[in-house]
Amino acid sequence: MAETEKITVSTMAEMAAKGESPEVLFWVGCSGSFDDRAKKITVAIVRILHHAGIKFAVLGTEESCTGDPAKRAGNEFLFQMQAINNITILNGYNVKKIVTGCPHCFNTIKNEYPSLGGNYEVMHHTSFINDLIKSGRIKIEGGSFKGKKIVFHDPCYLGRGNGIYEAPREVIVELDSQLVEMQRNKHKSFCCGAGGAQMFKEAEKGNKEVNIERTEEAMKTNAEVIATGCPFCMTMMTDGVKHFNKEANIKVLDVAELIAETVTKK
Repeated sequence: MAETEKITVSTMAEMAAKGESPEVLFWVGCSGSFDDRAKKITVAIVRILHHAGIKFAVLGTEESCTGDPAKRAGNEFLFQMQAINNITILNGYNVKKIVTGCPHCFNTIKNEYPSLGGNYEVMHHTSFINDLIKSGRIKIEGGSFKGKKIVFHDPCYLGRGNGIYEAPREVIVELDSQLVEMQRNKHKSFCCGAGGAQMFKEAEKGNKEVNIERTEEAMKTNAEVIATGCPFCMTMMTDGVKHFNKEANIKVLDVAELIAETVTKK
């Protein structure tokens, strides 16, 4: 798909005005909406959904933070305010299926919204992309990633939090790449350092930043690409690579970016 191709994304309000409903709601998330690096992940997911012929929509300005950072920081009251507001909007549109590019949004909507009245089928984008490949809705080629060593960093809320380990790895293997593993992986994986609202505060005193240690583990695999599926992990691992001045040798990319670059015509 050409980089210059323009894709129009409808909002739920626009679809509702036409009496239509999408196959899935794409929950963009705060990082995917406002962080310049994470916006590229959002674009990649949109390109994949578009290429697969998925009828999808976003909430646009009606989407608010899921409340995850507030909850992890201990402000349950603020979390419930944000969650109930989102649930009211989602239920108003009769949303059934949600795909998101952020494990934090995924975990919160999937596991914590039901008790507040928000019951939806929620999928992380790596699982959704894996299903698209297996069902034949998209086809990919290795392209520039063929034969390259790619190491996948497990986001905490995707892996240990929800037990999703194989989907992102199966997608990476489809690129004809060489999937390598860090010593700590899957259920024994190590946090990037951003979880628990740590992303938004200064680190406590210690001997080493968490993301530096995790980046060191990734570098020991001699991988040319560090792949992840979380905008928070993206920030922390990118900063780690920059710390070691390895930007020219090691790329940090989301799984969606890998696929968006290599997706082919069916």
